[in-house]
Amino acid sequence: MKYYNFTKEEEKILHDFSANDFVSVKEHNIKALYRDYARATVAKTRNINIRLSERDIQKIKARALDKGIPYQTLVASILHQYNNS
Repeated sequence: MKYYNFTKEEEKILHDFSANDFVSVKEHNIKALYRDYARATVAKTRNINIRLSERDIQKIKARALDKGIPYQTLVASILHQYNNS
């Protein structure tokens, strides 16, 4: 059930994590900086309203069900991928 497209850097991080090859960062400033980056990325979400046809919504829900994820998560993922391509 893969629905993420990882960059090469993200794939390396995933590989290193799986191989237990992470090295502790000694400088607390760097840790704090990246912690702030992560919080800013994850925490800032906004609601939007959009009108879609009933047929499109049903198709989106069916695809989300096939992937095993909520349909709103699928829509957000599609928009994110489009925005970053």
